[in-house]
Amino acid sequence: MSQTTPDAPARPTTPSPLLARHGAVAGEGSDAAVAWHYGDPSREQRLLEEGLAVVDLSHRAVVTVTGPDRLSWLHSITSQHLSALPPRTSTEALVLSPKGHIEHALHVVDDGETTWLTAEPGTGPALTAWLRGMQFLLRVETTDRTADFAVLGEPVGREGAEGEPAVWRDPWPRVAEGSVSYAAVADADHPGNDRAWREVVVPRADLEAVVADRPLAGTWAAEALRVAAWRPRLGHETDHRTIPHEVDWLRTAVHLQKGCYRGQETVARVHNLGRPPRRLVQLHLDGSQHLLPAPGTDLLDGSGRRVGHVTTSVRHHELGPVALGLVKRSTPVDEVLVADGVTAAQEVVVAP
Repeated sequence: MSQTTPDAPARPTTPSPLLARHGAVAGEGSDAAVAWHYGDPSREQRLLEEGLAVVDLSHRAVVTVTGPDRLSWLHSITSQHLSALPPRTSTEALVLSPKGHIEHALHVVDDGETTWLTAEPGTGPALTAWLRGMQFLLRVETTDRTADFAVLGEPVGREGAEGEPAVWRDPWPRVAEGSVSYAAVADADHPGNDRAWREVVVPRADLEAVVADRPLAGTWAAEALRVAAWRPRLGHETDHRTIPHEVDWLRTAVHLQKGCYRGQETVARVHNLGRPPRRLVQLHLDGSQHLLPAPGTDLLDGSGRRVGHVTTSVRHHELGPVALGLVKRSTPVDEVLVADGVTAAQEVVVAP
């Protein structure tokens, strides 16, 4: 199973100590520092669905922001309404380019004194540098804490409680206040409703002790459940020109009624006047093929014309071989596509 795209973040350099666990097989690309699986990916997926396993995400970047202006400042430079974010209430925000393209995806939670941000592996230095460049004279301090803290993923749909470590509960797919859905299904029918997920930030030195003897699942299992939930991931479902509308990321990461921020003009214009040029699809792949099409593989229509590309491909323990992909908005929804010789039936995620 291929796991990265040409635009995925840089490979982390420090392998997780949990790679020493029995059966661990390292991932690839941006997930190379943690385990892809521990010998039985299907079982690991089932353990995650049952709420029993934990996933090593210690390669994710961890950045903290402190100071009395932290929330109002982050509110002003990201896509999310953060100025009145209550303690221990999770949300997510995007950093956009001036043209509205997605540059960073931030998992955000504040503990009352510190705002904790986790982001894609390898992005800590660049994210910290960009944030510091935007501080000006405000009372904030931004620190890359990746060397000190690690992230664990677990299938729990509960926020952190007072006295617990920083916990980010994935808001997907609930449409946040001030946001909107671009999905082709009603909110009640969204497959993401079946996926509970959160990240727990723990001291890196305590990583092995915190995991203890809990069952471990690899990124293969976590990615399979993410794909089944139609959940976009930076560097996988995004490239240098992705705007949030194309992957239905407005629903949890963009507040459409807040004040100005970089990229807002594109977000508002496409939402109010236009349609996104591409749309996210789930692809049900021909199961007779041994290999999955790698991320970045062209998606061809019946005439052999390129209409998009694969973004993430996985083997799901129930759905079989599935993928997410980006296709041109004009691609007929009933068109059977081909990726490197593998036929792929579309399931519409973002309505055309």
